[in-house]
Amino acid sequence: MSMKQSGLLSTALNVKVIGSGNRVIVLSHGFGGDQSVWQSILPYLASNFKVVLFDMVFSGSVNPNHFDFDRYTSLSSYATDLLTILEELEVEKCFYVGHSVSGMVGCIASIQRPQLFERLILLCASPRYLNDESYQGGFDREDVDRLYIAIESDFATWVSGFAPLVVGADEPSVVKEFTRTMMSMKPEIALAIAKTIFESDVRNILSDVKTPCSIIQTTKDIAVPLSVPYYMQCNLAGGNNTVNILDTNGHLPQLTSPALLLQAFKNILGSWDDSSFGDSQVLLEPTSVRI
Repeated sequence: MSMKQSGLLSTALNVKVIGSGNRVIVLSHGFGGDQSVWQSILPYLASNFKVVLFDMVFSGSVNPNHFDFDRYTSLSSYATDLLTILEELEVEKCFYVGHSVSGMVGCIASIQRPQLFERLILLCASPRYLNDESYQGGFDREDVDRLYIAIESDFATWVSGFAPLVVGADEPSVVKEFTRTMMSMKPEIALAIAKTIFESDVRNILSDVKTPCSIIQTTKDIAVPLSVPYYMQCNLAGGNNTVNILDTNGHLPQLTSPALLLQAFKNILGSWDDSSFGDSQVLLEPTSVRI
């Protein structure tokens, strides 16, 4: 019996609902992370929103027995997980923040359930990471093939070199934290999701995304060239699609530049009170929450 069939997906993926605002915001992390990547901005969001957090199934904080190597070969399977979680929580409308690979996961989910998403916030996201003749994705085929070999041959050494590149800023504490979450993954799961991400090309679905999108990108990101957010803006079908370039480097602005990211969120979602956190940081049991 699958997690979806047994109704235990929220439990398996460590779903948490924090805050008591009237609006719902869903935070979905990227490769190598878990929900702790939002820790610097969570108190501010939880003071004003009902925040839904979860760990992607490839995360090291999820029991690796839940990772189905046959099922999780496309981003559509992750979109199904997202929709299942929101269904279990009885979410009727939400803002969705998708970091990195979770950006396209949210896009796919929004095509299936457009009425569920009020706005997608695509943070350092990309529909394709490989270069081709007419598109700059950021990586050549040779780079990606070497990455696969490095993960498979010596995962710890690869992580120690890859983590600082992804962080992309002189932030030793962030590098240490990202290294920790990456190392918590099983190497074989890390390799599988890396292949799913780098071999994916979902440029063709952008024209089917009718939900308004706010694209947030840093000025220098090893994974996403600056041309990508503008490419997405031009090809997304929904109206009022915006691009916000943060004056900072790296693929993890929620950890390296939380104040800048929060300001971008405010511009997108409207002002909120960030002066007090109060009792809004109350952890609710996900199986008992009706949003």
